[in-house]
Amino acid sequence: MLVLLGMILVVCIIIGIYTTLYNKLQDYIIRINEVEANIDNHLRNKYDTINKCVSLIKGNEKIEEEKDKKMFEEIVRLRTKKISNFDLDRKLIEAENNFITLKEKYDFLKENKEMIEITKKLEDLDENLIVSKEYYNKHIAEYNKLVKLFPTNIVAKLCKYEEKLFFDRKDMSDNDFDDFKL
Repeated sequence: MLVLLGMILVVCIIIGIYTTLYNKLQDYIIRINEVEANIDNHLRNKYDTINKCVSLIKGNEKIEEEKDKKMFEEIVRLRTKKISNFDLDRKLIEAENNFITLKEKYDFLKENKEMIEITKKLEDLDENLIVSKEYYNKHIAEYNKLVKLFPTNIVAKLCKYEEKLFFDRKDMSDNDFDDFKL
């Protein structure tokens, strides 16, 4: 009878530990999913804002060089492509840099009311993206630690949870140093 009671106690302790560790992993997964949705929203807003800029630049007669007018064609084509948020972020950074280059090249763009609003909105979106990416990467680091360390690694293996990449797609557990893009 005492042995049976001891076995029941051990099973209850194991179930309690499993549940606690599972809930800890789930907490990080929920946080990561929420911030991914937040990043997705910011990227969509940034894409829409850059598209407004594209139509202003393409329709402006003061921009003489055809290459300047065609600078954003790849951004317009993104609408039909399916790419990850990682890749979209890189493309939008490139487009924003092109936008800044054009603003520096053409003085009338610096004084255009719509361009000033677009610039302010892009700055706000960039700040929000930076904060969201830092939050995402912080929680990814904690989640990855849990997936690797005992005893949560047992729960992670049972639930088939795997390590996740940081927002910039860096994989800290491999020897590929080329994934550290600047």
